[in-house]
Amino acid sequence: MSSAPLPGAFAEIAEEFLALTGRDRLQLLLEFSHDLPELPERYIAHPELLEPVPECQSPIFLITEVEGTGREAIAHLFFSAPEEAPTTRGFASILAEALDGRTVGEVLDTPEEVINSLGLGEVVSPLRLNGMAGMLARIKRQLIEKAG
Repeated sequence: MSSAPLPGAFAEIAEEFLALTGRDRLQLLLEFSHDLPELPERYIAHPELLEPVPECQSPIFLITEVEGTGREAIAHLFFSAPEEAPTTRGFASILAEALDGRTVGEVLDTPEEVINSLGLGEVVSPLRLNGMAGMLARIKRQLIEKAG
């Protein structure tokens, strides 16, 4: 794990995970899967607007929106993940909770190592962790394109 401090919301979430043992961490991830916000109607009606995340083992799609321009713009994240894929939904929910409503700069400054800081390596396969990293990379790329 990186010695750099985690961004605020990620630090709180990581604290929750690290206070638990392996099986309980997995249970917390599954609990996060129930908290993934629903897609707004504009994306339910037009799922083709969402970008697939092929790094994920399950079909997950995401899109970002930006209010404003530059690093001070506010980022909004939206995910579509099937309920039959609770670990993937859990990862998406963690990203939504930690990054939605933050500035583009805060999201872009989020180090990729945050994925490893949750202590899930012992209960989730590296392939699944790679899926979460893929989500974060796509979010950042979209925000760079949209924030100008």
